[in-house]
Amino acid sequence: MSSSSTLIGLDRAPAEEFDTVLLDLDGVVYIGPKAVPGAPEALDRVRAAGVRTAFVTNNASRPPRVVAGHLRELGVHAEDDDVVNSAQAASALFAKRLPAGSQVLVVGGLGLYEALEEAGLKPVGSMDDDEPVAVVQGFTPDVNWQLLVEGTRAVRAGLPWIATNMDATVPTPYGPAPGNGTMVQAVITATGVQPEVAGKPQPTLFTEAAARYGSKAPMVVGDRLDTDLEGARAADLPGMIVLTGVHRVKDLVAATPAVRPHLIARDLSGLLEPHHGPSVENGVVTVGSARARVENGAVVVLDAGQDALDLARAGVVAAWEHQDAAERAGDPVDAQALLKALYAVEGDGPWGR
Repeated sequence: MSSSSTLIGLDRAPAEEFDTVLLDLDGVVYIGPKAVPGAPEALDRVRAAGVRTAFVTNNASRPPRVVAGHLRELGVHAEDDDVVNSAQAASALFAKRLPAGSQVLVVGGLGLYEALEEAGLKPVGSMDDDEPVAVVQGFTPDVNWQLLVEGTRAVRAGLPWIATNMDATVPTPYGPAPGNGTMVQAVITATGVQPEVAGKPQPTLFTEAAARYGSKAPMVVGDRLDTDLEGARAADLPGMIVLTGVHRVKDLVAATPAVRPHLIARDLSGLLEPHHGPSVENGVVTVGSARARVENGAVVVLDAGQDALDLARAGVVAAWEHQDAAERAGDPVDAQALLKALYAVEGDGPWGR
């Protein structure tokens, strides 16, 4: 299933096809302090269908117990061990390479401190006072210039450096804000050194989570092509994108094979619904009653159909078919007509601009 570079169809809901759902958090289950509308209710129904829900996040700022507590406050059922984060992945990598008790400089927050301690390592905060042997960097909203300076000193001194993730942005109620990748890039610029990356899009988080829960048929749900969906592809797992976070239809139109989702949904209710698959004939893509193709470098809507999501799927696959043709590889595809048609079919939708 996951080897296909285009969308797939499911006659049954994903909650009937898979035994574990590996969910990203920011932009999927919540945005900032609030739940995505309908997310707790959808996850309750998924669990009622007998599917394990696990939360796999690149955000290393908070320990799993704190994340699980936040989820419970939002009405989402979550045990502490239902959460797997990139701080744990980075700490596990260092634990395999360093003697127990080794001091690791932390450019990050509480999530990294606790993950390192659980892995048998000692988190520290100063090059001068602590003599660390490695450095790890993860997102925290409290990062400051001095902390970045300490990380820069450690990297320039030749210490092994792991970044929990390279997410350029994080979703907020006010739109995307700088993420860990932005802060890591500051250290890269100052040192000329590239870090090892522990979190998504590397497959480790997904494969270790699936193994932890004994899953035989896991799937990934995320809102970002360059982390969640690329990570799903890297782990050879089916991936569903929800349009409640960072990436929207315009981004999907431009997606390369390595980051394409297998399924597209408005939100987590997509776990409870069948997914119409595309059919392609002479360059025309049909999904449900919607039909689209690419003409003169732009998506053209031939029939908007009755379901805006099927129209989005048809337009996205038409763009992918165009991009994948050898003579057109890399050519941009204009999505404006598609977006206009989506809003005409469904006046208020998660399509983006």
